[in-house]
Amino acid sequence: MMAIVHLWRLLGWGRQLARHGALRPFEGPRAPLSLRLVARAARLGTGAAKTPDYAAGLTAVGPAAIKLGQALSTRPDLIGAEAAADLARLQDQVPPLPFAQIEPSLNDALGGPWATKFKSIDPVPVGAASMAQVHRGVTLEGREVAIKLLRPGIEAELYRAISTYEWAAEHLERLGGEFARLRPRAIIATFRTWTETEMDLRREAASASELGEALLGMPDFVVPDVDWERSGRRVLVIDWIDGIKLSDTKKLAELEFDRRRLASVLVDGFLSQSIGQGFFHADLHQGNLFVLPPEGGLEARIAVIDFGIMGRMNRRARKYLAEILFGLITGNYKRVAEIHFEAGYVPAFHNVDAFATALRAVGEPVRGRRARDIAITDLLEGLFAITRSFDMPVQPHLLLLQKTMVMVEGVALTIDPSVNMWEMAEPYVRDWVREELGPEAQIADRLSETVEALTQLPRLFRQWVDAHPMPGAAPPQPSLPVRETGSRGFGLLPVLAVLGLGVAAGALLF
Repeated sequence: MMAIVHLWRLLGWGRQLARHGALRPFEGPRAPLSLRLVARAARLGTGAAKTPDYAAGLTAVGPAAIKLGQALSTRPDLIGAEAAADLARLQDQVPPLPFAQIEPSLNDALGGPWATKFKSIDPVPVGAASMAQVHRGVTLEGREVAIKLLRPGIEAELYRAISTYEWAAEHLERLGGEFARLRPRAIIATFRTWTETEMDLRREAASASELGEALLGMPDFVVPDVDWERSGRRVLVIDWIDGIKLSDTKKLAELEFDRRRLASVLVDGFLSQSIGQGFFHADLHQGNLFVLPPEGGLEARIAVIDFGIMGRMNRRARKYLAEILFGLITGNYKRVAEIHFEAGYVPAFHNVDAFATALRAVGEPVRGRRARDIAITDLLEGLFAITRSFDMPVQPHLLLLQKTMVMVEGVALTIDPSVNMWEMAEPYVRDWVREELGPEAQIADRLSETVEALTQLPRLFRQWVDAHPMPGAAPPQPSLPVRETGSRGFGLLPVLAVLGLGVAAGALLF
């Protein structure tokens, strides 16, 4: 029965997408015959445009499709660079609901009439997205805030759609070949995780708070404070950012400030988050970033909002990153390839020397040229070709870093078209590599590993006692099954992230 429900939904969505030409790529000769036939049948009588408009098609399908499109925009290896660029337009595409329609939901989220906690709330939203909309308000204490509220009924709508996505992804993966390598089920699982996180605004509040603490040493990169008293699962209240959105190019052009310096603040802020802290804002597009004009002796600053999608890198990942980056900088592609095989990033049946040669083809042009002459998008295209040739399994959640790197480069160029992100990143990357590969870092790693091993001694002792019970002792109780979660490795992180970060660093030793 559920299969019929899923098929009916997919047919309806397919018809909507076909009207905007979004299914035309599936009519090509590389698609399976059954898929080509379905795509062609879906657009019959729709007057579909010849040029696909993916963003408009997904907007017509609904909020869940918009969120899926935002997720797919991070996967140019899966959908192509042009489609990814088109889907990047899916920001604030949903018309807002009237305040009278969401007011009961706001009162429920606050535990009573909103007037008991706010002096005023502007009924006209300042922004509306697929899952929530934002209103400007003033607390009883006179503090200006932004109030983000989930749309009524959005949870049920999203879960219905996601269940169909999961069903479709499972059937696609069964087709094998490229579908199996790209792991559509893992993509939808990541999408579900993102969505579940965004549907609990307490998680977003916690992310904002954690990022603010991580960037305390960078006063020019501003993270608004959270009003925990008024925030909850369905409502988030943070300080109002009184600045100019980076998407407002007209107002930005009228503002006098040091553009190169502010672009540097953005790049250093991102590197400090991702490389320095291992916790980074993974949705740094122009709509989520503001320029705070110079005032009171302060120069222009960057402010960020919307903390629904965050990325993490643990210490082990950053250590691998350092070793591989050093190998790329020095041109030791053989060692870089060996690390990938040792870590299981590349299937063992491939040849390590052939993989080293493929890395050389992408890395040598970087090492031999100035940073300002290299486009990160060209590098990524070469890297995606390597992943396909060597059957490297995709780790969608770790591609957040790669996506954010490209996004930050685009925003930096919006601030100052004359700068190159990777040239600006060179000092930070150089110092970071030296620290990660230095003797002090190695000693610290050994100490950390030793302490971790010592903490395992009580568990090992209990296991030994269970395996060698004393005469007359009660038999050991069977252990509960452990659910295995997560992935065993770091996927494409070393290749996708390191080469991008190493663009500017390529000139360090040469």
